[in-house]
Amino acid sequence: MQTLLMNTPETSREPVTVQPMDEHNITLVNNVHPSDWVNPQPQGKYNIVVIGAGTAGLVTAVIAAGVGAKVALIERHLMGGDCLNVGCVPSKGMIRAATAWADVKRAAEFGLHIPPGIKYDFGAAMARMRKLRARISRTDSAHRYKGLGVDVYIGDAKFLGEDRIEVVGRAGNRSLQFAKAAICTGARASDPPVPGLREAGYLTNETVFTLTDLPPRLGVIGAGPIGCELAQAFARFGSQVYLIEAMHGIMPNEDRDAAEIVLKSMQRDGVTLLCCGKDLKVGKTEGGKRLAVDSHGRHYDVTVDEILVGVGRTPNVEGLGLEAVGVEYDQAGVKVNERLQTTNPRIYAAGDICSRYKFTHAADAMAQIVIQNALFPHPLGLGYASAESLIMPWCTFTEPEVAHVGLYEEEAKKKGIEVETYTYKLDEVDRAILDGQDEGFARVHIQKGSDKILGATVVAAHAGDMIGEFSVLMKAGAGAKTLASTIHPYPTQAEVNKKAVTLWRKAHFTPRTKALLTKLFAWMRR
Repeated sequence: MQTLLMNTPETSREPVTVQPMDEHNITLVNNVHPSDWVNPQPQGKYNIVVIGAGTAGLVTAVIAAGVGAKVALIERHLMGGDCLNVGCVPSKGMIRAATAWADVKRAAEFGLHIPPGIKYDFGAAMARMRKLRARISRTDSAHRYKGLGVDVYIGDAKFLGEDRIEVVGRAGNRSLQFAKAAICTGARASDPPVPGLREAGYLTNETVFTLTDLPPRLGVIGAGPIGCELAQAFARFGSQVYLIEAMHGIMPNEDRDAAEIVLKSMQRDGVTLLCCGKDLKVGKTEGGKRLAVDSHGRHYDVTVDEILVGVGRTPNVEGLGLEAVGVEYDQAGVKVNERLQTTNPRIYAAGDICSRYKFTHAADAMAQIVIQNALFPHPLGLGYASAESLIMPWCTFTEPEVAHVGLYEEEAKKKGIEVETYTYKLDEVDRAILDGQDEGFARVHIQKGSDKILGATVVAAHAGDMIGEFSVLMKAGAGAKTLASTIHPYPTQAEVNKKAVTLWRKAHFTPRTKALLTKLFAWMRR
């Protein structure tokens, strides 16, 4: 099997691996790390130099170039970053294939009887993912960004002084001068301190998508979004999956009712959850890898073929020379203020390197804040874009999906906000019933005494597409009254959003109001 390895500093991580080197991955690499790339010769000072070509870096660079700024973009690995190469794009392609397999298995429910002996081809499913990833990679390609007016440099970036960045790489060493800089180097999978894990070997989101053969038995450590999404997908492909979580249940940061619905769905798919896990140890054994853990007072000792780890992210701060320019950082990443300025006011940061919201859309939004503050500062420092004002939705792409925006009920109460919560279940929504996707709900949190929407959770087959309605309302300052009076097409699953706030309206139609109206109607009949 051919493999492409791109060297990176030993202080950062192991070399990035792209495999198998089939036609799809060759296309990918030609787009996002072309072997014949020659770094341009810098021509004077740049308005902004962007380090890292993941989502935050790409958006920063393309907007800056689009408004006429002189821009440099530096990437040491693969343009497109985690999202394109080892994150959102490959995972959703893989999940879509797993969903198709699951649909086939329940086809009899819809009158389609599949004959025994049907072939499931995991390798073909992964080849499809690689093909689509390669297709999408054109958008993030080095040649495209060059054509958009961005000077693209491939190599390692390091701050040398207050206005200098050095690029070291096989595409040529260069010294760049900048007026402003943006650090968008992202984060990588954390290395958990589990005894024996490193010796046994394990997969992360950076390596799991290189698989071409389905592991018959898979251990997944961590029941957060990554762990849950991939545990369910592999179970649907046919792996025997053990999901290990230190806390109770799955998705510990989500609405408990939402997490419980997803857990039941995953268990139907064959996932075995070992939560409240203690004393986890890993070792090599004959025929595989051994996972030993205590869960709810019982000891489990299971053998698997592969172990997938999804327990957090570590910011990529090593080797950048941040100390030379006075940029402070800690284990959480680069320190920034609400303007996304670092402790050096000429240098900004965006994306996973500095945010607790480690989402592609969060990186996109933060990049736009960097552009406004770095390139269009108010002369008196009065007007600026603030990261604290962002209304950030997110979604975990299990089946059903779990999407959320704003505050949870308990968060609102801790802030001293009186809140009313209303929940409408999908099993009362006609389209969800007809689709056979009636497990879920829309839950909305409304500030007492007003119609202000504080937050919402949606659990549905396409919750990620549905949560945006709440995001728009919250961004626009519109409330429950607006949503309750908005016409939704029938039959759609998105009706559940309107039905949830309609419960609020009904709750505020008091018996006293009804009694007064009854008297009014009686008078009108005279």
